[in-house]
Amino acid sequence: MIKLDQIDRMILRVLQADGRLSNSDLAQRIGISAPACWKRLKRLEADCIVRYHAELDSKALGLNLFAFLSIMLDDHSEETMTGFEKAVSEMPGVIACHNVSGKYDYLLQIIVRDMEDFHALSMRQIRMLGCIKEMHTHFSIREIKRSGRLPV
Repeated sequence: MIKLDQIDRMILRVLQADGRLSNSDLAQRIGISAPACWKRLKRLEADCIVRYHAELDSKALGLNLFAFLSIMLDDHSEETMTGFEKAVSEMPGVIACHNVSGKYDYLLQIIVRDMEDFHALSMRQIRMLGCIKEMHTHFSIREIKRSGRLPV
């Protein structure tokens, strides 16, 4: 685990809100010199900043159906689990996949245009992997909160 001071945490909070800031603007917001900010930022990029990205509006892109899919595999061999994980990692509609505790083995977050696309993804791609024992779906009625920001 990386050791962070208050300035490092401030840099990370500001960047999570706006990753397009120039070093000069970032330094000004934090209240430190640009060279000091650049040095800290390079260390943070090496140790804990994975990448920068744009957050897109799913509705504007026509992605209107958000679902959670719980999956139980029919076998828990390393080969089956690795194959399942690789396959779902390559499916664009699956935006997150977690190996979870409890009754199910995996929890997938899915975003697609509509029910037809959901059916194609869940029944024609995921179920056809051949290692699925059980699937259970929860559809999102309304999104209350979505954030990719970590509490630093």
